Amino acid sequence: MAQEYIEQRGSGYYFSSTRVSLDSVVHQFLKGESPEAIAQAFPSLSLVRVYGGITFYLARRPEIDAYLRRGEARFEKLARASREANPLLYARLDAARQAAPDRG
Repeated sequence: MAQEYIEQRGSGYYFSSTRVSLDSVVHQFLKGESPEAIAQAFPSLSLVRVYGGITFYLARRPEIDAYLRRGEARFEKLARASREANPLLYARLDAARQAAPDRG
């Protein structure tokens, strides 16, 4: 019997029976993280489940990449709206970032 590692909930993709989004794992995978490192970063996911999620992504890459782009566009739109609605807050945050010592 085949194991289903990913389920669609609403408009998102999640690892079955968890709160971990497929997005989280795919972003780490695309940054070059190994499946072992990803499994360590998400304790609720076994290594087998991480591989299952990566396999799900690779088998549906055009569809999931489009889904990720839509999510990024939605995030950018919300970030712009927040910045426009709270200009003083963002000015203070920007000033604090500039005043903070370089942590790189």
